[in-house]
Amino acid sequence: MAKLGWPLILFAQIRYIMMLPLHGKRILSFETWGAGSFHGTLLAFLGAEVVNIEDPKQGGNPLRKMGSIYLDEAREDNETSESTLHNKKSLALDIRDPTGREVFLKLVNNSHAVIDNFRGSLPEELGVTYADLKVANPKIVCTHLSGYGRDNNRKHWPGYDFLMQAETGWMSVTGEPGSIPTKVGVSVVDLLGSVYSALCTVSGLLRTEVTGKGGDFDTNLFDIALNCLCYQGLWFLNEGIVPGKQPRSAHASQAPCQLVKTADGWFYVACLTQKFWEMLCHELGSDLLQTDARFLTNESRMQNRELLTEALDQHFQKRTTKEWCAQMEGKIPCAPVYDIAEALNNPYVQDNDKTVSIPYARSTSRDSIQFINAPFSIPDTPPVPFQQAPLYGENTREILGDLGIPQDEVESLAKAGVIYCC
Repeated sequence: MAKLGWPLILFAQIRYIMMLPLHGKRILSFETWGAGSFHGTLLAFLGAEVVNIEDPKQGGNPLRKMGSIYLDEAREDNETSESTLHNKKSLALDIRDPTGREVFLKLVNNSHAVIDNFRGSLPEELGVTYADLKVANPKIVCTHLSGYGRDNNRKHWPGYDFLMQAETGWMSVTGEPGSIPTKVGVSVVDLLGSVYSALCTVSGLLRTEVTGKGGDFDTNLFDIALNCLCYQGLWFLNEGIVPGKQPRSAHASQAPCQLVKTADGWFYVACLTQKFWEMLCHELGSDLLQTDARFLTNESRMQNRELLTEALDQHFQKRTTKEWCAQMEGKIPCAPVYDIAEALNNPYVQDNDKTVSIPYARSTSRDSIQFINAPFSIPDTPPVPFQQAPLYGENTREILGDLGIPQDEVESLAKAGVIYCC
């Protein structure tokens, strides 16, 4: 028996090592647009089974119809939705309907978390708070990502990324001085909303394992955007300083940390310490630059930043961006300024598997599709294999069948519009 025990123990250890952190966790996800959708994606990357519950009355997540770029001839598979709905299951279920509600509560009983990004007033109206669901499952974790929170006079307001960037000051510090208020080019508040809410969810799951009790976990886009003002926010709160747009996308307090002109484009240098400034002068072959009294310290460089920019441009315009990269990358904090195509064709991206290609069978004109790879690396554990996004309602029959709902009842629910099966 002892001889048989060791292999079994070793197998159990190997199996444990190979599991992703959220393996075995089922997450029910109510997703609208990007903020909620990427929340579920992050949990799926960490091994959770994410069931995207889509509203039959709205035809599912609005992302499915956003934009005009489709992967398939039937125009059912939108590239925008693929970016955040992959590695999930799609259940089209109307939880407002009494029968649909019963199905939902059965799912809650067999799940670990319910996440949503409804406006703040809707979780209570739709009955997806812990108070509503604890009867079905006292361990359920309910994470709510709203626009403005669920406990104030804006709880019923719809909220979007660009509104938060406008009202919390982001647009006032983005872009060149003198330009109109400028939005960050990617939906960064939405993405941060997903990161913050995913942190809520995993923290809730951890607490539940310790206490045996679930609960409501809340965050909202406005508070997240405000929180990200970071030190610039404290400058105003404590000193009355109102930061503004910085020339050349520069750091607000360090120099040089900015764009410089090269012979054929732009280059970003980030000398956040005196050591890197001196190393930069050495790489530029300019003792005069290093000993110039106007540029000796960070304080003097900030005071003379316009003159410093002119001096740096004179040096950097002698060579191309590629040549400067070859000379300085890995020594000086620096980076070329790329467009999206250059960024994704970057040899560093290609050589380090930052993108992934998977087979695609929904189209006669393509046999594969590509994704940006997961940003996680778990020791001794392979990443989640990429799976294309489910079509709207693709997993409805499967999930209801797993709950023990007879096929004839599934058909009745479909005819009544309570569910949708593709």
